Amino acid sequence: MAGEDGVRWGRRTVLRGGALLAGGTAVGAVGMSETTYLADRRLPLAGGPASATVGNRRQQVGGGALEVVWHVPTESRTVALTFDDGPLPQWTPMVLDTLDEHDVPATFFLVGQRVRRHAGLIRDRLGRHEVGNHSWRHRDLARMDAAEVHDDLRRSHDAITDVTGRPPRVARPPYGHLGGAVLHAAVRLDYRLVLWSLQMVEGEFPNDPAGHARRIVADVVPGTILLAHDVGAERRQVALRGLPAMIDGLRDRGYTFVTVSQLLRRTAAV
Repeated sequence: MAGEDGVRWGRRTVLRGGALLAGGTAVGAVGMSETTYLADRRLPLAGGPASATVGNRRQQVGGGALEVVWHVPTESRTVALTFDDGPLPQWTPMVLDTLDEHDVPATFFLVGQRVRRHAGLIRDRLGRHEVGNHSWRHRDLARMDAAEVHDDLRRSHDAITDVTGRPPRVARPPYGHLGGAVLHAAVRLDYRLVLWSLQMVEGEFPNDPAGHARRIVADVVPGTILLAHDVGAERRQVALRGLPAMIDGLRDRGYTFVTVSQLLRRTAAV
């Protein structure tokens, strides 16, 4: 058997290397690269879920750098409201109606397959809002290899662009799971990866939309990226039914609503 550097290993060498690994020591013929190979030989590292690089040849990496954002440091009382997983008929129109009524912009991280299936729900209704990519069908991208992740996000990107007329420039991986392949695909597509710093907590306020709204209002700070959903179980309607009260409560505290990209353009006050 040959190692990565072309040196042939006998059965005894491999077994000895495994024993050294078990003891936490690597000496002699088994150097760092060999120990890594032995420890991780069952993982698809090159181009797999864990790796943010692909192969040995020139890589396509878009702009060459990737920004990952949870929160934007600013003293300005601004907050970005985001909705994941849509569009779906039972939920998305309700959210859009509320946002329109209160003149609030938001960022919708859309699932490409649902965009194709329910295009009529959002076509011509996202003028004030931003669109983001939330994968093709909401699989866990952190478990997929680099080629699969790129194909998934690219497919969703094209669907969102076709239906909304705007290419997404931000993405959020399902469940907030970041793997190396997710990072590599995002940089290829010139995305910013956007997570969140505060999430709706519907399960803590069953049948209490006003209480849920007060909790969120109390927890928001300048630069918050707030995660909500416009799909899901019935209990999530606690957050959506309380959305008007939450908007009013934050405005009473002096907050302005912006899209994620508008928030990202703000910098901390010096």
